[in-house]
Amino acid sequence: MAGTISGGKQAAATNKQKYGKDFYSKIGKLGGSNGRTGGFGSDKVGKDGMTGKQRASYYGAIGGRNSQRK
Repeated sequence: MAGTISGGKQAAATNKQKYGKDFYSKIGKLGGSNGRTGGFGSDKVGKDGMTGKQRASYYGAIGGRNSQRK
């Protein structure tokens, strides 16, 4: 059963029953709040002089221009 879709669904149901319906929200929040690198959501100005949001916008525009989809 381990490693299958049905096993994963059973494990998720067990976790929700034991720890509450918001179990996955809680552990996701813990993981995100423990991050210390900044990322694209950061307001801190990096070595390149841009904040995380500015950097995401800049590099996202480059990716959009380079996209293979027409």
